[in-house]
Amino acid sequence: MDFYKGANFAVFAPAGALSSAEAQDSIRKMVDRLHTNTVILVPNGLMDTPQSTTIDYSSSATYTDEELIAMILQCKAMGMKVMLKPTVNCRNGMWRAYISFFEEDVVCEPKWSEWFAAYTEFQVHYAKIAEQTGCDMLIAGCEMVMSEHRDREWREVIAAIRKEYGGPVSYNTDKYQEHRVTWWDAVDVIATSGYYPTDRWEAELDRIEAVSRKYGKPVFFSELGCMSTHGASVAPNNWCVRGDVDTQEQAEWYRGMIEACSKRDWICGIAIWDWCHHLYPERKACEDRFYGIYAKPAEKVLAEFFMTR
Repeated sequence: MDFYKGANFAVFAPAGALSSAEAQDSIRKMVDRLHTNTVILVPNGLMDTPQSTTIDYSSSATYTDEELIAMILQCKAMGMKVMLKPTVNCRNGMWRAYISFFEEDVVCEPKWSEWFAAYTEFQVHYAKIAEQTGCDMLIAGCEMVMSEHRDREWREVIAAIRKEYGGPVSYNTDKYQEHRVTWWDAVDVIATSGYYPTDRWEAELDRIEAVSRKYGKPVFFSELGCMSTHGASVAPNNWCVRGDVDTQEQAEWYRGMIEACSKRDWICGIAIWDWCHHLYPERKACEDRFYGIYAKPAEKVLAEFFMTR
């Protein structure tokens, strides 16, 4: 298996974003500057709240199937592997990890069975596109922490995807949760979010390695990153950290992550969070405190790794 050198691109972008001139410019810069061989596209499905049982993936809040297909084909023509990661979010701002329902069905209350029916439909829709366009992996969602104990339902979701898509199937759990998922045997690759503090990488990789060995599956950090904000490396997952811009701290976090991951032969790739379709001007990079690495020291750190890996 080739090592996935990737980025999550145009994450949760609205309709029209992928076909825009700025997206075309951004994807070329990503390949030229970062030396990626993999792109992850993340269609957005929307629920009103974490207890809603309908998922809307046809509104103006996500790109159209037509522009998604065009972008997939463009990326493949550029020589990249393409992965789809259809992901749900809540309109009220609550993190998708909190999507949850009563353990047993209750009359007049929202139910796991209703939600999984909607979620399966959502995933199968994009599985058909993945098959049609020859995508290299379908990642069946991201960080659905409070649903992951529903072993039977998740196996059914994966089985439904496989009826429509013949390529590798994965699922992106959240940081610190890798050992809690009981259905890794149903997927081809264990995917996870690698937002670990600089001084925790070795210990967390020891823990994750045990999961990889138990299931005999490679591990893909299908998203990871750290904001360029002072103090962010202590809790890279916390997008609410506020402080001065610190691009060097971000670069050092990337160096530490690369050093730790490079020692583990069961890791099959990493993909940064994220590379935007609308890049800030290069001269403004020193003012940006978020996850992007475009024109920051971290970009050079990762590009050097991708070039030599």
